[in-house]
Amino acid sequence: MKMLRRVFVACALVAGFFVPETRPLAKRPNILFVISDDQSYPHASAYGCRGIRTPGFDRVAKRGVLFRTCIAGSPGCSPSRATVLTGRYHWMLEHAGTHASKFDSKFATFPDLLDKAGYWVGYTGKGWGPGNYRDGGFTRNPAGPVFSSKKKNPRISGISSTDYAANFENFLSQRPDGKPFCFWLGGHEPHRKFENGIGLKQGKKLSDVDVPAFLPDTPEIRSDILDYYAEIEWFDAHLAQALVRLDEMGELDNTLVIVTSDNGMAFPRAKANCYEFGVHVPLAIMWPSRVKGGREVSDPVGFVDLTATILEAAGVAHPALGQVELAPVGRSLLALLESGKSGRVEPQRTHVFSGRERHSSSRHNNLTYPQRCLRSEQYLYIRNFKPDRWPAGDPQKYNSPGKLGPMHGGYHDIDACPSLTFLIENRKHPKIARYFHWSVNKRPGEELYDIASDPACLNNLALDPTHYKLTQLHRDQMNAFLKKTGDPRALGQGDLWESYRRYSRMRSFPRP
Repeated sequence: MKMLRRVFVACALVAGFFVPETRPLAKRPNILFVISDDQSYPHASAYGCRGIRTPGFDRVAKRGVLFRTCIAGSPGCSPSRATVLTGRYHWMLEHAGTHASKFDSKFATFPDLLDKAGYWVGYTGKGWGPGNYRDGGFTRNPAGPVFSSKKKNPRISGISSTDYAANFENFLSQRPDGKPFCFWLGGHEPHRKFENGIGLKQGKKLSDVDVPAFLPDTPEIRSDILDYYAEIEWFDAHLAQALVRLDEMGELDNTLVIVTSDNGMAFPRAKANCYEFGVHVPLAIMWPSRVKGGREVSDPVGFVDLTATILEAAGVAHPALGQVELAPVGRSLLALLESGKSGRVEPQRTHVFSGRERHSSSRHNNLTYPQRCLRSEQYLYIRNFKPDRWPAGDPQKYNSPGKLGPMHGGYHDIDACPSLTFLIENRKHPKIARYFHWSVNKRPGEELYDIASDPACLNNLALDPTHYKLTQLHRDQMNAFLKKTGDPRALGQGDLWESYRRYSRMRSFPRP
Protein backbone atom coordinates (compact mmCIF):
# COMPACT_ATOMS: atom_id res chain seq x y z
CA MET A 1 0.00 0.00 0.00
CA LYS A 2 2.82 2.44 0.85
CA MET A 3 4.44 1.71 -2.53
CA LEU A 4 1.14 2.39 -4.34
CA ARG A 5 0.75 5.73 -2.55
CA ARG A 6 4.31 6.74 -3.51
CA VAL A 7 3.53 5.89 -7.14
CA PHE A 8 0.37 8.03 -7.03
CA VAL A 9 2.20 11.04 -5.62
CA ALA A 10 5.00 10.66 -8.18
CA CYS A 11 2.49 10.49 -11.04
CA ALA A 12 0.72 13.58 -9.78
CA LEU A 13 3.95 15.53 -9.63
CA VAL A 14 4.92 14.53 -13.16
CA ALA A 15 1.45 15.55 -14.33
CA GLY A 16 2.13 19.11 -13.26
CA PHE A 17 0.25 19.19 -9.96
CA PHE A 18 1.77 19.63 -6.52
CA VAL A 19 -0.13 17.01 -4.51
CA PRO A 20 1.08 16.49 -0.94
CA GLU A 21 0.97 12.93 0.36
CA THR A 22 -2.10 12.47 2.56
CA ARG A 23 -3.63 9.69 4.62
CA PRO A 24 -5.64 7.12 2.66
CA LEU A 25 -9.29 8.04 2.13
CA ALA A 26 -11.62 5.62 3.89
CA LYS A 27 -14.30 6.44 1.33
CA ARG A 28 -13.93 8.42 -1.86
CA PRO A 29 -15.83 11.71 -1.64
CA ASN A 30 -18.57 12.91 -3.92
CA ILE A 31 -17.70 16.04 -5.91
CA LEU A 32 -20.21 18.84 -6.50
CA PHE A 33 -18.70 21.59 -8.62
CA VAL A 34 -20.96 24.64 -8.86
CA ILE A 35 -20.15 27.43 -11.30
CA SER A 36 -22.18 30.53 -12.12
CA ASP A 37 -21.72 32.54 -15.32
CA ASP A 38 -20.24 36.06 -15.02
CA GLN A 39 -20.18 36.83 -11.27
CA SER A 40 -17.52 39.01 -9.68
CA TYR A 41 -16.11 38.96 -6.18
CA PRO A 42 -17.52 40.14 -3.76
CA HIS A 43 -21.09 39.67 -4.98
CA ALA A 44 -22.43 37.22 -2.42
CA SER A 45 -23.92 37.98 0.97
CA ALA A 46 -21.22 35.94 2.72
CA TYR A 47 -18.78 38.70 1.65
CA GLY A 48 -21.01 41.38 3.13
CA CYS A 49 -22.38 42.57 -0.21
CA ARG A 50 -25.48 44.69 0.35
CA GLY A 51 -28.66 44.22 -1.67
CA ILE A 52 -28.14 40.53 -2.32
CA ARG A 53 -28.99 37.29 -0.50
CA THR A 54 -27.17 34.07 -1.38
CA PRO A 55 -28.10 31.49 1.29
CA GLY A 56 -26.74 28.60 -0.79
CA PHE A 57 -23.29 30.11 -1.19
CA ASP A 58 -23.38 31.33 2.42
CA ARG A 59 -24.10 27.81 3.69
CA VAL A 60 -21.03 26.46 1.92
CA ALA A 61 -18.93 29.35 3.28
CA LYS A 62 -20.20 28.84 6.84
CA ARG A 63 -19.66 25.09 6.91
CA GLY A 64 -16.41 25.32 5.01
CA VAL A 65 -13.88 27.91 3.90
CA LEU A 66 -14.56 31.29 2.30
CA PHE A 67 -11.77 32.42 -0.02
CA ARG A 68 -10.94 36.09 -0.40
CA THR A 69 -8.57 35.87 -3.38
CA CYS A 70 -9.68 33.43 -6.07
CA ILE A 71 -8.61 34.28 -9.62
CA ALA A 72 -10.44 32.74 -12.57
CA GLY A 73 -8.62 31.04 -15.43
CA SER A 74 -9.59 33.84 -17.80
CA PRO A 75 -11.98 36.84 -17.84
CA GLY A 76 -14.07 35.00 -20.47
CA CYS A 77 -16.17 31.87 -20.02
CA SER A 78 -14.87 29.39 -22.60
CA PRO A 79 -11.11 29.58 -21.84
CA SER A 80 -11.78 29.92 -18.11
CA ARG A 81 -13.89 26.76 -18.06
CA ALA A 82 -11.26 24.93 -20.11
CA THR A 83 -8.69 25.93 -17.48
CA VAL A 84 -10.62 24.44 -14.56
CA LEU A 85 -11.58 21.33 -16.54
CA THR A 86 -7.98 20.55 -17.46
CA GLY A 87 -5.96 22.14 -14.67
CA ARG A 88 -3.84 24.00 -17.22
CA TYR A 89 -3.63 27.71 -17.89
CA HIS A 90 -5.44 28.82 -21.03
CA TRP A 91 -2.22 29.47 -22.95
CA MET A 92 -1.35 25.77 -22.52
CA LEU A 93 -4.55 24.61 -24.25
CA GLU A 94 -4.09 25.68 -27.87
CA HIS A 95 -7.54 26.31 -29.46
CA ALA A 96 -9.39 25.84 -26.16
CA GLY A 97 -7.41 28.71 -24.68
CA THR A 98 -9.48 31.23 -26.61
CA HIS A 99 -13.18 31.96 -26.99
CA ALA A 100 -15.61 30.03 -29.19
CA SER A 101 -12.95 27.78 -30.70
CA LYS A 102 -12.48 24.00 -30.42
CA PHE A 103 -11.41 21.85 -27.47
CA ASP A 104 -8.88 19.11 -28.23
CA SER A 105 -9.61 15.83 -26.43
CA LYS A 106 -5.90 15.22 -25.85
CA PHE A 107 -6.29 17.56 -22.87
CA ALA A 108 -7.72 15.31 -20.16
CA THR A 109 -10.58 16.78 -18.12
CA PHE A 110 -11.32 16.00 -14.49
CA PRO A 111 -14.86 14.65 -15.25
CA ASP A 112 -13.42 12.17 -17.76
CA LEU A 113 -10.63 11.16 -15.39
CA LEU A 114 -13.11 10.58 -12.56
CA ASP A 115 -15.44 8.71 -14.92
CA LYS A 116 -12.62 6.30 -15.77
CA ALA A 117 -11.86 5.95 -12.04
CA GLY A 118 -15.38 4.70 -11.31
CA TYR A 119 -17.28 7.89 -10.54
CA TRP A 120 -20.85 8.54 -11.70
CA VAL A 121 -20.39 11.72 -13.73
CA GLY A 122 -22.69 14.35 -15.23
CA TYR A 123 -23.49 18.01 -15.68
CA THR A 124 -26.44 20.33 -16.06
CA GLY A 125 -26.87 23.81 -17.51
CA LYS A 126 -23.74 25.34 -18.95
CA GLY A 127 -20.74 23.06 -19.19
CA TRP A 128 -17.83 24.01 -21.42
CA GLY A 129 -18.62 26.58 -24.09
CA PRO A 130 -19.18 28.37 -26.28
CA GLY A 131 -17.16 26.43 -28.81
CA ASN A 132 -16.93 23.16 -30.71
CA TYR A 133 -15.74 20.16 -28.75
CA ARG A 134 -16.64 17.56 -31.39
CA ASP A 135 -14.08 18.95 -33.83
CA GLY A 136 -11.55 18.41 -31.06
CA GLY A 137 -12.41 14.73 -30.68
CA PHE A 138 -14.85 14.82 -27.76
CA THR A 139 -18.09 12.86 -28.15
CA ARG A 140 -19.79 14.75 -25.32
CA ASN A 141 -19.34 18.06 -23.56
CA PRO A 142 -16.02 18.10 -21.67
CA ALA A 143 -18.01 18.67 -18.46
CA GLY A 144 -19.52 15.18 -18.81
CA PRO A 145 -22.81 13.53 -19.84
CA VAL A 146 -25.66 16.04 -19.90
CA PHE A 147 -28.61 16.06 -17.48
CA SER A 148 -30.67 19.06 -18.53
CA SER A 149 -34.07 17.69 -19.52
CA LYS A 150 -35.91 19.12 -16.51
CA LYS A 151 -37.31 22.59 -17.20
CA LYS A 152 -38.88 25.36 -15.15
CA ASN A 153 -40.53 28.58 -16.26
CA PRO A 154 -38.58 31.36 -14.50
CA ARG A 155 -41.12 34.04 -15.53
CA ILE A 156 -38.15 36.35 -15.92
CA SER A 157 -36.76 37.07 -19.35
CA GLY A 158 -33.08 36.31 -19.77
CA ILE A 159 -33.03 33.52 -17.18
CA SER A 160 -32.59 29.95 -18.41
CA SER A 161 -35.51 27.52 -18.21
CA THR A 162 -33.12 24.76 -17.11
CA ASP A 163 -34.16 23.49 -13.68
CA TYR A 164 -30.67 22.92 -12.31
CA ALA A 165 -31.77 21.46 -8.96
CA ALA A 166 -34.29 19.08 -10.58
CA ASN A 167 -31.65 17.89 -13.04
CA PHE A 168 -29.25 17.23 -10.18
CA GLU A 169 -32.00 15.19 -8.52
CA ASN A 170 -32.49 13.26 -11.77
CA PHE A 171 -28.75 12.61 -11.97
CA LEU A 172 -28.70 11.28 -8.41
CA SER A 173 -31.71 9.04 -9.03
CA GLN A 174 -29.84 7.25 -11.82
CA ARG A 175 -26.59 6.76 -9.89
CA PRO A 176 -25.57 3.10 -9.63
CA ASP A 177 -25.37 1.76 -6.09
CA GLY A 178 -22.03 2.24 -4.41
CA LYS A 179 -20.61 4.76 -6.85
CA PRO A 180 -19.37 8.18 -5.72
CA PHE A 181 -20.51 11.00 -7.98
CA CYS A 182 -18.97 14.01 -9.68
CA PHE A 183 -21.50 16.59 -10.85
CA TRP A 184 -20.95 19.92 -12.64
CA LEU A 185 -23.82 22.25 -11.72
CA GLY A 186 -23.44 25.07 -14.23
CA GLY A 187 -25.69 28.10 -14.22
CA HIS A 188 -26.40 30.33 -17.20
CA GLU A 189 -26.90 33.17 -14.72
CA PRO A 190 -25.99 36.00 -14.22
CA HIS A 191 -25.03 36.11 -17.92
CA ARG A 192 -26.59 38.88 -20.03
CA LYS A 193 -29.31 39.71 -21.00
CA PHE A 194 -31.08 40.72 -17.79
CA GLU A 195 -34.75 41.65 -17.64
CA ASN A 196 -34.55 45.42 -17.41
CA GLY A 197 -35.76 46.59 -14.00
CA ILE A 198 -36.32 43.13 -12.51
CA GLY A 199 -34.31 44.01 -9.41
CA LEU A 200 -36.56 46.96 -8.59
CA LYS A 201 -39.65 44.88 -9.39
CA GLN A 202 -38.51 42.35 -6.80
CA GLY A 203 -38.34 45.07 -4.16
CA LYS A 204 -34.63 45.75 -4.19
CA LYS A 205 -33.48 49.30 -3.48
CA LEU A 206 -31.11 51.49 -5.45
CA SER A 207 -29.58 52.58 -2.14
CA ASP A 208 -28.40 49.00 -1.46
CA VAL A 209 -25.86 49.01 -4.33
CA ASP A 210 -22.17 49.70 -3.91
CA VAL A 211 -21.20 50.93 -7.37
CA PRO A 212 -17.61 50.04 -8.38
CA ALA A 213 -15.50 53.15 -8.81
CA PHE A 214 -14.95 52.46 -12.54
CA LEU A 215 -18.68 52.97 -13.19
CA PRO A 216 -20.66 56.21 -12.68
CA ASP A 217 -22.92 56.23 -9.65
CA THR A 218 -26.26 56.89 -11.34
CA PRO A 219 -29.76 55.38 -11.02
CA GLU A 220 -29.33 53.69 -14.41
CA ILE A 221 -26.14 51.91 -13.35
CA ARG A 222 -27.54 51.02 -9.93
CA SER A 223 -30.66 49.48 -11.48
CA ASP A 224 -28.56 47.45 -13.91
CA ILE A 225 -26.54 46.08 -10.99
CA LEU A 226 -29.73 45.18 -9.12
CA ASP A 227 -30.88 43.17 -12.16
CA TYR A 228 -27.52 41.36 -12.02
CA TYR A 229 -28.09 40.64 -8.32
CA ALA A 230 -31.51 39.15 -9.12
CA GLU A 231 -29.94 36.63 -11.50
CA ILE A 232 -27.27 35.68 -8.96
CA GLU A 233 -30.01 34.96 -6.44
CA TRP A 234 -31.93 32.81 -8.95
CA PHE A 235 -29.01 30.48 -9.48
CA ASP A 236 -28.08 30.46 -5.80
CA ALA A 237 -31.57 29.17 -4.97
CA HIS A 238 -30.81 26.07 -7.04
CA LEU A 239 -27.53 25.57 -5.18
CA ALA A 240 -29.43 25.81 -1.89
CA GLN A 241 -31.90 23.14 -3.06
CA ALA A 242 -29.07 20.85 -4.13
CA LEU A 243 -27.46 21.11 -0.69
CA VAL A 244 -30.75 20.33 1.04
CA ARG A 245 -31.19 17.24 -1.11
CA LEU A 246 -27.71 15.97 -0.31
CA ASP A 247 -28.35 16.55 3.39
CA GLU A 248 -31.62 14.59 3.20
CA MET A 249 -29.79 11.70 1.55
CA GLY A 250 -27.06 11.69 4.18
CA GLU A 251 -24.47 12.44 1.48
CA LEU A 252 -23.52 16.03 2.30
CA ASP A 253 -20.84 15.24 4.89
CA ASN A 254 -18.81 13.26 2.38
CA THR A 255 -19.26 15.67 -0.53
CA LEU A 256 -16.55 18.11 -1.56
CA VAL A 257 -18.58 21.17 -2.61
CA ILE A 258 -16.83 23.88 -4.61
CA VAL A 259 -18.78 27.03 -5.56
CA THR A 260 -17.35 29.71 -7.84
CA SER A 261 -17.92 31.61 -11.10
CA ASP A 262 -16.17 31.43 -14.46
CA ASN A 263 -15.28 35.14 -14.68
CA GLY A 264 -16.41 38.59 -13.62
CA MET A 265 -19.59 40.58 -14.09
CA ALA A 266 -20.78 41.51 -17.60
CA PHE A 267 -20.27 45.25 -17.21
CA PRO A 268 -17.84 47.69 -18.86
CA ARG A 269 -14.23 47.30 -17.63
CA ALA A 270 -15.09 44.01 -15.89
CA LYS A 271 -15.76 40.84 -17.92
CA ALA A 272 -13.25 40.30 -20.77
CA ASN A 273 -10.70 42.44 -18.90
CA CYS A 274 -7.88 41.32 -16.62
CA TYR A 275 -8.87 43.94 -14.08
CA GLU A 276 -10.06 42.93 -10.64
CA PHE A 277 -13.76 42.77 -11.53
CA GLY A 278 -12.92 40.64 -14.58
CA VAL A 279 -10.84 37.85 -13.00
CA HIS A 280 -11.52 37.97 -9.24
CA VAL A 281 -14.42 35.62 -8.49
CA PRO A 282 -16.22 34.22 -5.43
CA LEU A 283 -15.08 30.90 -3.99
CA ALA A 284 -16.35 28.81 -1.10
CA ILE A 285 -15.43 25.17 -0.43
CA MET A 286 -16.79 22.71 2.09
CA TRP A 287 -16.28 19.04 2.88
CA PRO A 288 -17.93 18.64 6.31
CA SER A 289 -16.38 15.30 7.21
CA ARG A 290 -12.83 16.50 6.48
CA VAL A 291 -12.74 20.30 6.63
CA LYS A 292 -13.33 22.53 9.65
CA GLY A 293 -15.82 25.27 8.78
CA GLY A 294 -16.34 28.91 9.71
CA ARG A 295 -13.02 30.10 8.25
CA GLU A 296 -11.82 32.74 5.81
CA VAL A 297 -8.59 32.42 3.83
CA SER A 298 -6.77 35.17 1.93
CA ASP A 299 -4.16 33.02 0.12
CA PRO A 300 -4.16 33.72 -3.65
CA VAL A 301 -5.60 30.66 -5.41
CA GLY A 302 -6.50 29.97 -9.02
CA PHE A 303 -8.63 27.62 -11.09
CA VAL A 304 -5.75 25.22 -11.74
CA ASP A 305 -5.61 24.73 -7.96
CA LEU A 306 -9.28 23.69 -7.92
CA THR A 307 -8.58 20.96 -10.49
CA ALA A 308 -5.65 19.67 -8.46
CA THR A 309 -7.83 19.66 -5.33
CA ILE A 310 -10.60 17.63 -6.97
CA LEU A 311 -8.17 15.05 -8.32
CA GLU A 312 -6.31 14.66 -5.05
CA ALA A 313 -9.54 14.31 -3.07
CA ALA A 314 -10.70 11.59 -5.48
CA GLY A 315 -7.32 9.84 -5.46
CA VAL A 316 -6.88 10.26 -9.22
CA ALA A 317 -3.62 11.12 -10.98
CA HIS A 318 -3.44 13.50 -13.92
CA PRO A 319 -1.67 12.36 -17.10
CA ALA A 320 1.15 14.44 -18.52
CA LEU A 321 1.29 15.50 -22.16
CA GLY A 322 4.93 16.28 -22.81
CA GLN A 323 7.67 18.60 -21.64
CA VAL A 324 5.58 21.79 -21.47
CA GLU A 325 2.99 20.16 -19.22
CA LEU A 326 5.66 18.96 -16.79
CA ALA A 327 5.83 22.45 -15.28
CA PRO A 328 3.82 22.56 -12.02
CA VAL A 329 0.77 24.77 -12.47
CA GLY A 330 -1.83 23.63 -9.94
CA ARG A 331 -1.29 23.19 -6.21
CA SER A 332 -3.96 21.22 -4.39
CA LEU A 333 -5.85 23.09 -1.68
CA LEU A 334 -6.51 19.98 0.39
CA ALA A 335 -3.78 20.62 2.97
CA LEU A 336 -4.94 24.22 3.29
CA LEU A 337 -8.55 23.12 3.71
CA GLU A 338 -7.65 20.56 6.35
CA SER A 339 -5.30 22.89 8.25
CA GLY A 340 -8.08 24.39 10.37
CA LYS A 341 -6.42 27.79 9.92
CA SER A 342 -7.71 31.16 8.74
CA GLY A 343 -6.06 34.21 7.16
CA ARG A 344 -2.81 33.53 5.29
CA VAL A 345 -2.34 29.78 5.61
CA GLU A 346 0.37 28.72 3.15
CA PRO A 347 3.09 31.37 2.66
CA GLN A 348 4.34 29.63 -0.51
CA ARG A 349 1.14 30.69 -2.28
CA THR A 350 2.41 34.10 -3.33
CA HIS A 351 0.62 34.70 -6.64
CA VAL A 352 -1.50 33.19 -9.41
CA PHE A 353 -1.99 33.92 -13.10
CA SER A 354 -4.76 34.53 -15.59
CA GLY A 355 -5.13 35.99 -19.07
CA ARG A 356 -7.05 36.17 -22.32
CA GLU A 357 -6.74 36.19 -26.07
CA ARG A 358 -9.90 36.52 -28.14
CA HIS A 359 -13.27 37.17 -26.54
CA SER A 360 -16.01 38.20 -28.96
CA SER A 361 -15.60 39.04 -32.66
CA SER A 362 -14.56 42.63 -31.98
CA ARG A 363 -11.75 43.62 -34.36
CA HIS A 364 -10.72 43.50 -37.98
CA ASN A 365 -9.95 39.98 -39.17
CA ASN A 366 -10.97 38.56 -35.78
CA LEU A 367 -7.83 39.89 -34.10
CA THR A 368 -7.37 39.15 -30.41
CA TYR A 369 -6.63 41.45 -27.49
CA PRO A 370 -3.90 39.45 -25.71
CA GLN A 371 -3.44 40.01 -21.99
CA ARG A 372 -1.75 38.14 -19.15
CA CYS A 373 -1.99 39.03 -15.49
CA LEU A 374 -0.29 38.13 -12.24
CA ARG A 375 -2.29 38.55 -9.02
CA SER A 376 -0.58 38.50 -5.64
CA GLU A 377 -2.33 39.18 -2.36
CA GLN A 378 -1.82 42.93 -2.78
CA TYR A 379 -0.94 43.67 -6.41
CA LEU A 380 -2.30 43.03 -9.88
CA TYR A 381 0.17 43.21 -12.77
CA ILE A 382 -1.16 43.19 -16.36
CA ARG A 383 0.75 42.82 -19.61
CA ASN A 384 -1.06 44.08 -22.72
CA PHE A 385 0.82 42.48 -25.62
CA LYS A 386 -0.89 44.57 -28.32
CA PRO A 387 -1.44 48.06 -26.85
CA ASP A 388 -2.10 49.42 -30.36
CA ARG A 389 -5.42 47.54 -30.43
CA TRP A 390 -8.71 48.67 -28.90
CA PRO A 391 -9.38 46.65 -25.72
CA ALA A 392 -13.19 46.69 -25.96
CA GLY A 393 -13.26 46.27 -29.74
CA ASP A 394 -12.78 48.53 -32.74
CA PRO A 395 -15.07 51.57 -32.34
CA GLN A 396 -16.81 51.12 -35.69
CA LYS A 397 -18.00 48.05 -37.62
CA TYR A 398 -19.78 47.27 -40.88
CA ASN A 399 -23.52 46.79 -40.40
CA SER A 400 -23.73 45.35 -43.91
CA PRO A 401 -21.18 44.85 -46.73
CA GLY A 402 -19.54 48.19 -47.45
CA LYS A 403 -21.84 50.10 -45.07
CA LEU A 404 -20.35 51.37 -41.84
CA GLY A 405 -22.46 51.55 -38.72
CA PRO A 406 -22.30 54.38 -36.19
CA MET A 407 -19.15 55.27 -34.30
CA HIS A 408 -18.89 53.49 -30.93
CA GLY A 409 -21.03 50.60 -32.20
CA GLY A 410 -18.25 48.01 -32.27
CA TYR A 411 -17.40 47.48 -28.60
CA HIS A 412 -18.39 43.81 -28.59
CA ASP A 413 -15.91 42.77 -25.94
CA ILE A 414 -18.38 44.49 -23.62
CA ASP A 415 -21.70 42.62 -23.47
CA ALA A 416 -24.61 44.70 -24.77
CA CYS A 417 -26.25 46.19 -21.70
CA PRO A 418 -27.92 49.33 -20.29
CA SER A 419 -24.64 50.34 -18.62
CA LEU A 420 -22.74 50.37 -21.91
CA THR A 421 -25.56 52.22 -23.65
CA PHE A 422 -25.55 54.82 -20.87
CA LEU A 423 -21.79 55.37 -21.19
CA ILE A 424 -21.96 55.77 -24.97
CA GLU A 425 -24.94 58.10 -24.90
CA ASN A 426 -23.37 60.26 -22.18
CA ARG A 427 -19.74 60.07 -23.30
CA LYS A 428 -19.50 63.85 -23.72
CA HIS A 429 -21.05 64.66 -20.36
CA PRO A 430 -18.29 66.14 -18.15
CA LYS A 431 -19.19 63.85 -15.23
CA ILE A 432 -19.48 60.68 -17.32
CA ALA A 433 -16.76 61.02 -19.98
CA ARG A 434 -13.94 59.53 -17.90
CA TYR A 435 -15.94 56.34 -17.22
CA PHE A 436 -16.53 55.89 -20.92
CA HIS A 437 -12.85 56.36 -21.72
CA TRP A 438 -11.73 54.02 -18.93
CA SER A 439 -13.80 51.31 -20.58
CA VAL A 440 -12.87 51.69 -24.25
CA ASN A 441 -9.61 53.65 -24.67
CA LYS A 442 -6.31 52.05 -25.64
CA ARG A 443 -4.09 51.02 -22.75
CA PRO A 444 -0.34 50.95 -22.09
CA GLY A 445 1.71 47.80 -22.43
CA GLU A 446 2.02 47.39 -18.66
CA GLU A 447 -0.33 48.07 -15.77
CA LEU A 448 0.20 47.62 -12.04
CA TYR A 449 -2.41 48.21 -9.35
CA ASP A 450 -2.39 48.13 -5.57
CA ILE A 451 -5.59 46.17 -4.99
CA ALA A 452 -5.60 46.95 -1.28
CA SER A 453 -6.14 50.67 -1.98
CA ASP A 454 -7.39 50.58 -5.58
CA PRO A 455 -9.67 47.58 -6.27
CA ALA A 456 -11.22 49.46 -9.21
CA CYS A 457 -7.79 49.44 -10.93
CA LEU A 458 -7.72 53.14 -11.84
CA ASN A 459 -4.26 54.25 -10.64
CA ASN A 460 -1.64 52.58 -12.85
CA LEU A 461 1.56 52.38 -10.78
CA ALA A 462 3.52 51.06 -13.76
CA LEU A 463 3.48 54.61 -15.15
CA ASP A 464 5.03 55.96 -11.94
CA PRO A 465 8.88 55.93 -11.91
CA THR A 466 8.88 55.51 -8.14
CA HIS A 467 7.37 52.03 -8.64
CA TYR A 468 9.87 50.92 -11.27
CA LYS A 469 11.43 48.17 -9.14
CA LEU A 470 8.03 46.81 -8.12
CA THR A 471 6.92 46.73 -11.75
CA GLN A 472 10.17 45.04 -12.78
CA LEU A 473 9.71 42.37 -10.09
CA HIS A 474 6.25 41.45 -11.36
CA ARG A 475 7.39 41.63 -14.99
CA ASP A 476 10.24 39.21 -14.31
CA GLN A 477 8.02 36.81 -12.38
CA MET A 478 5.49 36.74 -15.21
CA ASN A 479 8.02 36.39 -18.01
CA ALA A 480 9.72 33.47 -16.29
CA PHE A 481 6.47 31.63 -15.65
CA LEU A 482 5.03 32.17 -19.13
CA LYS A 483 8.22 30.85 -20.73
CA LYS A 484 8.36 27.91 -18.33
CA THR A 485 4.80 26.92 -19.22
CA GLY A 486 5.22 27.41 -22.96
CA ASP A 487 3.06 30.47 -23.61
CA PRO A 488 3.36 31.32 -27.33
CA ARG A 489 3.10 35.02 -26.46
CA ALA A 490 6.27 34.80 -24.37
CA LEU A 491 8.09 32.69 -26.94
CA GLY A 492 7.68 35.00 -29.92
CA GLN A 493 4.92 32.85 -31.46
CA GLY A 494 1.92 34.97 -30.54
CA ASP A 495 0.47 35.01 -34.06
CA LEU A 496 -0.56 31.41 -33.46
CA TRP A 497 -3.54 32.73 -31.50
CA GLU A 498 -4.78 34.64 -34.54
CA SER A 499 -4.98 31.40 -36.55
CA TYR A 500 -7.48 29.54 -34.38
CA ARG A 501 -10.91 29.21 -35.95
CA ARG A 502 -13.85 30.98 -34.32
CA TYR A 503 -17.10 28.97 -34.54
CA SER A 504 -19.46 31.69 -33.32
CA ARG A 505 -20.72 34.76 -35.15
CA MET A 506 -18.17 36.79 -37.11
CA ARG A 507 -18.41 40.56 -37.61
CA SER A 508 -16.73 42.79 -40.16
CA PHE A 509 -14.58 45.79 -39.23
CA PRO A 510 -12.58 48.30 -41.25
CA ARG A 511 -8.91 47.50 -41.74
CA PRO A 512 -6.81 49.39 -39.14
